[in-house]
Amino acid sequence: MQKLLIATKNPGKFREIGEGLDGLGFEFLFLGDMDVEDGDFVEDGKNFRENAFKKASYYGNKLGMMTFGEDSGIFVEALGDELGVQTRRWGAGEAVSDEEWLEYFLRRMEGEENRLARFVCAGCLFDGGVLGEFEGQTRGEISQEILAPILPGIPLSSCFIMDGADKVYAAMSAEEKNKGSHRGKVLAQVREHLGSKAYGQARSDI
Repeated sequence: MQKLLIATKNPGKFREIGEGLDGLGFEFLFLGDMDVEDGDFVEDGKNFRENAFKKASYYGNKLGMMTFGEDSGIFVEALGDELGVQTRRWGAGEAVSDEEWLEYFLRRMEGEENRLARFVCAGCLFDGGVLGEFEGQTRGEISQEILAPILPGIPLSSCFIMDGADKVYAAMSAEEKNKGSHRGKVLAQVREHLGSKAYGQARSDI
C-alpha cells in the first residue's frame, strides 16, 4: 500500500486529515510517531502556503516519501491581523495547553460585539517535487463560550461556528465538518488530485 506522510505532530490535525482522505488506498503516517531529526526546521513562512510547502518539502526530502504538508489559522475581525499564521503561537503561546490557550483567547474576545472570523488553510503534496498546492477558507463567527469538548490540537473548533451551521466544528461529525470547513475544502481538492493519478506506480513514473 502506498504510504503518505502527514507532516504534522498535531494529533487533531492528523485525525482530521486522515478522515478527509480515507478510502483512497493510502497508509497515513503520523509525523509524531516518526523518529526524525528536525531541529533545523523553521516554520517561518510569510503565509499559510509557504508554511505548507516548507513542511511538505522538508519532511518529504528528509524521509524520501510522498508527504502532505498543511498550515492553517484564523483571522478574527475584532483582533485585526494578530493571529493568522501565528494563530497557535499567538497570545498565551504554543507551550500552554489547548485549554489555557482557548481560555486566553475567549478572554480577549470578551465584550467584542464583532465576532466575525474566517479560517484559512493551505496544503501541499510533495514527492521529490511539488505535486499540487491547495487552498480553502471558511467564514463564520466566534461563540461567546466553549460549546463542545476541546479536541486535542484544535481548540478553536470548540468556539467557531461556520456560516450556515448551527453548531461549532467540534460538535460536528467528520462528514459534516469536511463538507464545509477550511481544511475539508483543501482535503476535497487533495482527494480529487490523488484520485486522478496513478500514485501506486513507482515514483519514477509520476
